Amino acid sequence: MSRYADAVDRYFAAWNAGSDEVLVAAVAAAWVEDGYYTDPLVDAVGHDQLRSAIEGVRQQFPGFQFRVHGEVDGHHDTARFSWELVSVADGSAPVAGSDVLTLAEDGRISGVLGFLDRVPTA
Repeated sequence: MSRYADAVDRYFAAWNAGSDEVLVAAVAAAWVEDGYYTDPLVDAVGHDQLRSAIEGVRQQFPGFQFRVHGEVDGHHDTARFSWELVSVADGSAPVAGSDVLTLAEDGRISGVLGFLDRVPTA
């Protein structure tokens, strides 16, 4: 598995964590301690804020999981990919976007710039 795909797998393990204990470990495995995530709705820095942001999405979309849509692409210390937020019950995907990750030397994420391509209107 490529360095980029591995980082994206760890990233989604955090977003899809099913419990608080798993989330704590997954965020630590995916991001450096002072890593950040920024999209049009969220600006989180550090593991505590990252976990809080992920918890907020989990509460807003119970029963949904993030999945890669297409291929992960990367060069140097940067990866990009598209994703969908998919209902486990019916396969619908009301939210989709594209993210760009910057990787630290150890392969964990130092930063994420997220773009929302499709969001619910109501």
